[in-house]
Amino acid sequence: MQRATRKPGRPAHRAVVVGIVTLSLSLVGVAGWALDRYVIEHVQIADVDAYEAAQSAEQPATGTTDTSGTTDTTNATDTATSSAGTATPAVVTDTSAVSDDASVTISTVVTGSGQDTVTYYVADVVLTDATALRSAFAQNSFGLNITEDTSDIAADNDAIFAVNGDYYGFRDTGIVIRNGVVYRDEDARDGLAFYRDGTVAVYDETATTAAELVAAGVWNTLSFGPAIVADGQVVAGIEDVEIDTNVGNHSIQGNQPRTAVGVIEANHLVFVVVDGRSPGYSKGATMTELAQIMQGLGATTAYNLDGGGSSTMVFDGELVNDPLGKGRERGTSDILYIAG
Repeated sequence: MQRATRKPGRPAHRAVVVGIVTLSLSLVGVAGWALDRYVIEHVQIADVDAYEAAQSAEQPATGTTDTSGTTDTTNATDTATSSAGTATPAVVTDTSAVSDDASVTISTVVTGSGQDTVTYYVADVVLTDATALRSAFAQNSFGLNITEDTSDIAADNDAIFAVNGDYYGFRDTGIVIRNGVVYRDEDARDGLAFYRDGTVAVYDETATTAAELVAAGVWNTLSFGPAIVADGQVVAGIEDVEIDTNVGNHSIQGNQPRTAVGVIEANHLVFVVVDGRSPGYSKGATMTELAQIMQGLGATTAYNLDGGGSSTMVFDGELVNDPLGKGRERGTSDILYIAG
C-alpha cells in the first residue's frame, strides 16, 4: 500500500508562524511591562502636603542644640512652616533675591567658542535657615512616573528659585526623605543628605536607614550621584560610573546637560545647570568638567543630580536656562526650591 506523503515545507512554515506569534506576544508583554514600569503613573501618596502635615504632627520633637547650649525641641517641619508664615517677602532683582531665610544670586557663564561653546548657570545660595531649602513633588503626589515641568512645580509652591531634583520617580530604590519626612527607605547607592544645621554630606545608603537619618537631623536626601567633588578634589573614576543601567537610561557619560549641587560651607550652597546638545550655544559637559566647574566655584563637596532634558533652573517664575536648546522643559518628578 502506498503511503501518503506530506507536502514539503509545511512543518517549517508552521514553525515560522508559531515563532512569529510567540515573538509578537512576547513583544506585547515586554511593551506592556515597560509602559507600566516607566510610563504609567503609580500614585502612592496623592496629597503630599496633607501627608507631610500629618507626619510632622505625629513625629516626636527632635532635639537640636543652639549656640547658647540650650535645646530646641521644635519639630523641623513646624520650624519651616512657622518661619515661612512670618517671613517678609523676598527683595528680588533680575539676578538676585534676598529674604529672611535665604539669599540667591544667579550668574551666567559662557566658555569656549563655536562647536565647543559651553553655557552654564550658577545659583549661589546662602541660607540663614537650612530648612528654607525645601523639596516638592510633581502634581503634589508621590509615586512612580509622576511628572511635571520644573517651572510648574515651582509655581505651585511659590518658589523664587528652583532646580530639578534626582528624578526619584524613575526608580523604586533609594532613600527619599523630603522636608523632614520619610517617603522611601530602599538603600541602593551613595546619597546626599542635607541636615537641619546647614551641613551637607555624601553618605552610603546601605549603611543606614531613613529613620536613623531623620533622628540625626536630616532634612532632605537625594539619591542619584555620583559624588563628583570630595574634600575639594575631583573624585577619581567618575567618568566610568553608571547610575541606572535599565531601559532608556543606560549612561550619564559624555557631554551632557547637567545639574549639580555643591557645598562651599555650612548653609552656603552652589547649584549649577549646564545646558547641552545644542552646538554653537552649549555642547554640555562631561562629569569631570562638571566637577571642575564646582571645584572652581569653591565647592568642597559636589553631587550630580538628574540631567539631560531634565536639567532646569527657574528664578522668579522664569526659566533661566534653555534645556536642550529648545526653549522648553521636560517633565521631572521633583524639585529643590526656596520659597519667595
